[in-house]
This record gives sequence, structure tokens and C-alpha cells, in this order.
Amino acid sequence: MSRTPLARNPGRTRQDHSEETAQDYVEMIAELIETTGEARVIDLARRLGVTHVTVSRTLQRLRRAALVTFLPYRSIFLTAAGRRLAEEARHRHEVVVEFLQSLGVPATVANSDAEGLEHHVSRETLEAFEKHLRARRRR
Repeated sequence: MSRTPLARNPGRTRQDHSEETAQDYVEMIAELIETTGEARVIDLARRLGVTHVTVSRTLQRLRRAALVTFLPYRSIFLTAAGRRLAEEARHRHEVVVEFLQSLGVPATVANSDAEGLEHHVSRETLEAFEKHLRARRRR
């Protein structure tokens, strides 16, 4: 099998990582709001395994990107754009988990592996996963 050399583009890597972080945060904020009624800095820090300072800095970035709103020492809210991004992230995660499970990967492993894969799978690949899953459900 022929391999294409990986292009090194640190700027692109940082951009991708920033987008992954934004997706993880809005997805977690949506989950916290859904399960507990609110999302707070301390809850995000605990769930994501980071410090409250890291959460605060990331929330500032997400506010500048118009994905969240919040006041100091108050709950965090998703904007319409933040809710859309959270829904897309959740959908991608669910598709990747279901696809991996369709291959026989145990649920806990599939869920863990999906955390990384969901951010890197292309739209075309995600659509292929969905097509595979639809065909499998029809059987």
C-alpha cells in the first residue's frame, strides 16, 4: 500500500485543535444543561479534567466566537450557533460510536475511541458511516 507523506502545518494543527476544543466544550455545556439544568465553570473543569483557569480562558475564546454567553460566577449558556455546534458534535460522536460498535468494538471502547475520531473524520467518511449503518438496520 502506498502512503502519502504527512504534510506538516503547525498552523493548521493548532486550528484543528482549537476547533476540537470548541466542540468538546459546547457538547459538554449542552450535556450539563440537559442533565443538571445549568453549566458552571467548576462543573466543566471537573468533567473535562482541566483547571477552572483553563475553562475560563477557553470560555473567553468561545464568547469571542459567539458560541457562549455568561457572566462571572454565573451559569454558561450556548448561543444558537453554540447549540448547533453542540448538536453537530453530538451527532458525529453518536455516528462514530454506532459505526465502531457495528464492527464489534465494545461500547466502552467505542465511546472512548470516538472522542478522538469524531473530530478528524471527514464529512464524506461520516456519510459513508451513516450509509453503512442505515443498510445494516434494514437487514
